[in-house]
Amino acid sequence: MVASVTWWNVVLAFVVALIVGSVLGSLVQTQFNLQALESLGVDISMATRLETSALDLLSFAPLYAILFGVSFLFSLGIASLIVRLAGNAGRLWVYPIAAAVGLWVALRVVDALAPMPTLIAATRESGGLIAMLVTAAISGWLFAVLVSRAARGISAVPVMALVMAGGLALPESDAVADEQRSYQIETLARGLEHPWSLAFLPDGRMLVTERPGRLRLLTATGELVEEPVSGVPPVFASGQAGLFEVLPASDFEQSRAIYLSYACGTLQANHTCLARGELGEKGLNNVTEIFRVQPAKEGAAHYGGRLAWLPDNTLVLTLGDGFDYREQAQRRENHMGSIVRLNPDGSVPEDNPFAGSDRYRGEIYSYGHRNVQGLVYDSEKDRLIAHEHGPRGGDEINVIRAGANYGWPITTHGLDYTGARVTPFTEREGIEPPLLHWTPSIAPSGMTLYTGDLFPQWQGDLLVGGLVTRQVHRVSLESGEAREVGVLFGELGERIRDVQTGPGGAVYLLTDNADGRVLKVTPE
Repeated sequence: MVASVTWWNVVLAFVVALIVGSVLGSLVQTQFNLQALESLGVDISMATRLETSALDLLSFAPLYAILFGVSFLFSLGIASLIVRLAGNAGRLWVYPIAAAVGLWVALRVVDALAPMPTLIAATRESGGLIAMLVTAAISGWLFAVLVSRAARGISAVPVMALVMAGGLALPESDAVADEQRSYQIETLARGLEHPWSLAFLPDGRMLVTERPGRLRLLTATGELVEEPVSGVPPVFASGQAGLFEVLPASDFEQSRAIYLSYACGTLQANHTCLARGELGEKGLNNVTEIFRVQPAKEGAAHYGGRLAWLPDNTLVLTLGDGFDYREQAQRRENHMGSIVRLNPDGSVPEDNPFAGSDRYRGEIYSYGHRNVQGLVYDSEKDRLIAHEHGPRGGDEINVIRAGANYGWPITTHGLDYTGARVTPFTEREGIEPPLLHWTPSIAPSGMTLYTGDLFPQWQGDLLVGGLVTRQVHRVSLESGEAREVGVLFGELGERIRDVQTGPGGAVYLLTDNADGRVLKVTPE
């Protein structure tokens, strides 16, 4: 630095450049997110664009300022050393390049460490990434100019206060009280590695999947058989990927057939897959893949994977949007972000809404979903009920109708994980609104429609596992509406991955841990 520039000038230049970069970065990510919606045919008025940009400045910019600020500080430090070695020459191009490279490195590190494949949605495509890097370069150039001129009397405090005012707060949900305990919880089995799904066989035995790719068998008395069931197809296990649902065929006693949903492929190219096999005395036989999501995706997030039988013996499989591919949930030319309906052999039912289409995938039953992790068929009212994960808030319960659009990412009640708006819209013509949404998110997992006799107070209600809340949410379904009426099993303090109603009316839970358990709930 030149000798006439004080540390106060340097700090002030850094703060001003940081604010400018954070504001520009926020504006860029908003415009790219809105552009993605426009590519789906959504009209966005100038007033909506301005409002969304302003809201993102309040909710996204503070978090982005932290990420950018750390990278900016380190990159400017390195740039300063380079400038000093060059005899204080080249400042106006060294600082911009360093700021852009620093942000690129920070984004790559965050994306590698964060659970989601890409933290800032605008950077999913090269155009958005380049635009964000340009904003960093502008900040670097501005810093160089301010320092070179030894700028004085610039107060960045009011601007910073305005940017930070929005914070990262989410709206609070209505409080739901814990229900009075009227049950006892028994551990049937432990030592399961991230168990995902539980299914009952006619003879009382139980099948449990472990996400790393193992299928386990429990005896009718609940004892875990030591050796895993052999014959499970190769599973891609990483992040959210792995072995998902196990479901016996509706004619299991005759066919011995079971169905497995799972992730297959590699980190660079993977799919949600569905296989059918026959359960023998020593394992699975005649295992065949009968369905595979197309096209392949990169990353290990958002697979869906829940299964259910409909009365006409067709099979429903839920899918996810692959996280980075969220706009594909509106494009029926692929399977991403949809629920598919299949014949038992994996073929397309003739009465599917898009069967026979030259343009759309015939397997699609509904679309516009983010990551559907709960599925039940209500035989009494002949309806298919599903729930799906929102981002930060916007978890939904929906009644699934053939051919219907459930909105993602055009409509949602949630925000992106960065606080940015995924969309300006919570509802829109032609899109099915949710029966219920949770904001903030509960991260819903397995779900059962309780129809047993052991707990008459739960009769006809949905029991929905919560991964984030570490409890089960009881949802009443009355007059076509859904309403949360209580929470259960919070004393466990564990992530609940699956909830099932057993043949005798007991409720069964799977805890999602490296040392996961199978729990049986009966009246106290």
